[in-house]
Amino acid sequence: MDTKIKPNRLAQEKSPYLLQHAYNSVDWYPWGSEAFEKASKENKPVLLSIGYSTCHWCHVMEQESFEDEEIAKLINNHFVAIKVDREERPDVDSVYMTVCQALTGSGGWPMTVMMTADQKPFFVGTYYPKEARYGRPGLMDLLSNVAKKWDMEKESLVEISHKMLSILSDELSFKGKRGDLSRNIIKRAIVSFKDSFDSIYGGFREAPKFPTPHNLMFLLRYYKLEKDGKALEIVEKTLDQMYKGGIFDHIGFGFSRYSTDNMWLVPHFEKMLYDNALLTIIYLEAYQVTGKKLYKIVAEKVMDYVLRELTDEAGGFYCAQDADSEGEEGKYYVFTPDEIIVLLGEEDGAYFNNYFHITERGNFGGKSIPNRIRSRNFEESDEKIEKLCKKVYAYRLRRTHLHKDDKIITSWNALMIVAFAKAYKILQKDKYLTTAKSAVRFVEEKLINHEGRLLARYREGDASYLGYLEDYAFFVWALMEIYDATFEISFLNRAFKLNQDMIELFWDNKNFGFYLYGVDGERLIGRPKELYDGAVPSGNSVAAYNLIKLARLTGNNKLEKLADSQLKFFIPSAKDYPMGYSFYMMALLLVLYPSKEIICILKDEKDQHKIKKVLERKFMPNSILLIKHNNNEREVNTLIPFIKEYKLDNNKETYYICSNNTCSAPIYSIEELEEYL
Repeated sequence: MDTKIKPNRLAQEKSPYLLQHAYNSVDWYPWGSEAFEKASKENKPVLLSIGYSTCHWCHVMEQESFEDEEIAKLINNHFVAIKVDREERPDVDSVYMTVCQALTGSGGWPMTVMMTADQKPFFVGTYYPKEARYGRPGLMDLLSNVAKKWDMEKESLVEISHKMLSILSDELSFKGKRGDLSRNIIKRAIVSFKDSFDSIYGGFREAPKFPTPHNLMFLLRYYKLEKDGKALEIVEKTLDQMYKGGIFDHIGFGFSRYSTDNMWLVPHFEKMLYDNALLTIIYLEAYQVTGKKLYKIVAEKVMDYVLRELTDEAGGFYCAQDADSEGEEGKYYVFTPDEIIVLLGEEDGAYFNNYFHITERGNFGGKSIPNRIRSRNFEESDEKIEKLCKKVYAYRLRRTHLHKDDKIITSWNALMIVAFAKAYKILQKDKYLTTAKSAVRFVEEKLINHEGRLLARYREGDASYLGYLEDYAFFVWALMEIYDATFEISFLNRAFKLNQDMIELFWDNKNFGFYLYGVDGERLIGRPKELYDGAVPSGNSVAAYNLIKLARLTGNNKLEKLADSQLKFFIPSAKDYPMGYSFYMMALLLVLYPSKEIICILKDEKDQHKIKKVLERKFMPNSILLIKHNNNEREVNTLIPFIKEYKLDNNKETYYICSNNTCSAPIYSIEELEEYL
């Protein structure tokens, strides 16, 4: 950054991504009325660039083009330039990504959009080099051609923008589309997962390979319900291979964004909070099901990484760490054999190099990404290696700097809260519950405004942007998971109330489904409903899951009906490509397969620990469990009216169990409950 250059308007923003561009020669504006009014007044098209701070190709495009004087002059003379952080404005990103994918068949970041002053796009694309290269047009030529056409044939670009708006409208239209619920769509999803499974290296299809942990979460639940051994094999093989590969940071822990090859060896090195949250969840659940110690160790290592490097002192979790160091992707993570020998000495260095396959030839630009792909004993712990890793980690920290995006995003924090809550439930370590509760407290104290409205982003004392559907749905899920881990009824109460707020703000009463942004949000050229489960589950998928769980936990018939509408709303979209809706499928499993409801009436709150002990290794995805005792009776009876009729039988702890809408005779001891389960 050349601080002699006068900063642009982005210098006043909080987003690390926008701040990265504050000293570009391009005269950037943040998204807002000032930029669009300028474009209208000066009769200029708008250049919109969308990305995020840990995006490698966003950095490349900045260095090639936005720091280039020739490009900057062209943009400043002929366009009004706007920068958007997609993590702060998923609403803006979703609208233009929908157009990009509809027209080009793909999308990604950085996203490049050219549009009119009334926000209607006439050109959409992704990364462009400054000059044409490898069949990809150059940004210089694109900008020059659009500038000339705007001056000479503006009407033709405006006409294109109207057509694109019509395409957007069609893409966002779900009018009257509903379907019937059946297991057929689940079976089609299972067939697709099996057909696309890589039996050698795990995961699905060819490179690039993304972790997409919710695919594995769905398969694990299907295995549990159908006893389908192949589904479990897919989960275990994928979890094993991801751990062995370079996508897992064997030195400092945590997972990178995705793998560029089939073996999970060479990652795109950025580490995102949401990936690590979801991967923690699936490794913990797989440990519950299989008892495989490796999965517990991996989950704990990921949580150690998050606590060490992505946790704010006030309790929230940061967004991400960058792929690049000193302008070079992966530099922070790779080593040469000689480098390790100098650091650790001849004997220990050779042992370390052999263990992690660090070779003279290398596997990434002449250097090596530590990995265990060739190891047969990859599940075994090695105390010597663990000690050496600490030395290498300390050296790595000194060697080069790694940028961190310290925004705190509500939705991603909620996913990490789910992970820590599950970790407490399964591993019974108090520090995980303390971490989960601390993060909940952070959100409730820092990311809810005076009107009670959840907000989307916090950084440096500033909480901004009205919360989106993901923020609400994911946080409701998080609160329910803490209830499930602790049986503290206040968390279930908060989940229920926040879910009611979500319905009021986002539900489409006419055509069903939840909108991405609220009724009180900024009006864009479209109001998306995102259904597809991408890198994270969609807000609509998680909302469907929450509705069913809350309906069963509280006995609320209105939520049950809403859940039914939500599930049927998905069918037309999900039926053609069910693999892309795996979290939604998890919601379907809740209603299409037998369920259990367990109501525990205890004499005293302290008796809960016995139930926690029984449940820590029980994976029961289609079960709900409620506890009433002398300390929570009033609050439980208020939130869950049907539970008033459930009482101690003959002054004994009493367990009422219902399965698939049929109730059994009550049982009277924790031993009987454990035997039943």
